[in-house]
Amino acid sequence: MNATARAKHKNSFSFIDFMYKYGTLLTIVLLIAFFGIFTDNFLTSSSLINILLAVSVSTIIATGLTVSLAVGGFDLSIGSTASLANAIVISLFVWHGQSMGVGIGLTILFCLVVGVVNAFLVINFKIQDMLMTLATMFIFQGIALTYTRGATVSQNMIMPSGDYATGTIPALFGKIGKVPWIIIIMLVVVLLTHLFLQYTKHGRYMYMIGGNREAAELSGLPVSRYRLAAYLISALLATIGGIMIGARVMVAEVNSGGPMLMDAVAAAFIGYSVLGAGKPNALGTFFGALLIQILSYGLIMMSVPYYAMDIVKGSVLALALAITYYKRKH
Repeated sequence: MNATARAKHKNSFSFIDFMYKYGTLLTIVLLIAFFGIFTDNFLTSSSLINILLAVSVSTIIATGLTVSLAVGGFDLSIGSTASLANAIVISLFVWHGQSMGVGIGLTILFCLVVGVVNAFLVINFKIQDMLMTLATMFIFQGIALTYTRGATVSQNMIMPSGDYATGTIPALFGKIGKVPWIIIIMLVVVLLTHLFLQYTKHGRYMYMIGGNREAAELSGLPVSRYRLAAYLISALLATIGGIMIGARVMVAEVNSGGPMLMDAVAAAFIGYSVLGAGKPNALGTFFGALLIQILSYGLIMMSVPYYAMDIVKGSVLALALAITYYKRKH
């Protein structure tokens, strides 16, 4: 192919390229239009708020996964970490009568240990991130279940001794799980993570490590430190997500963060292609999570059975992965 042909090929319109860059955003617009026409009350402010409320926790958790993906990792334990955080923060209020500041602070401190454990096992034993965090996912979920004895933790619950729990959940804690604060917290997390990854040297170093770890090591980058930092950030955001779950429902439910894992993975991988980024990015993850939630919310309004939702989510993820990996090979 000569230079003229290459230039003509480069300037020619490519449907695949267009869909890769703008497909997610276009799909969001089309879904809004479709559900707005074929359902009642979809195009209302209350529906928009409900969608943002529903997407808040999964977006925060998915943003943590995005950071781990940036360094070439894959933290599958985020759902279990959120469950553990939910259990710890509510139990500190209900069982131990702690204040809001102490409860949240101790929960973050305990759950950061999850990030340290993940990083230690992955870095020192050189086991593939996905496999090791799959193992720790079950471990942390088991710890959460053992800690709560497999029961829902709530105010006035009956303790093993037969007495009622005397602690109360602070009213202020419940407010951060409601509109507008939970949405504001989500947007702040997404914005700060986006700025960190895109516009700081540390974020660029993480992308370098994720792109070619050996080259990054040869360049003198402290690869292990950045991978540790990525898993700590992932654990921190999963913890915040778990705390937000507690603030929303005011109880600690069994495996409350488990269902968030699939949504987080789907959102993060859909986000690869938003505006042609071609890499994990917080802004793309937000739009990926928004796409999934709009789809789920609209289908519910159309009376599609809840048990069919995973088929839809899996199909969307499969399509996103197909486009992403097709572009990488071409």
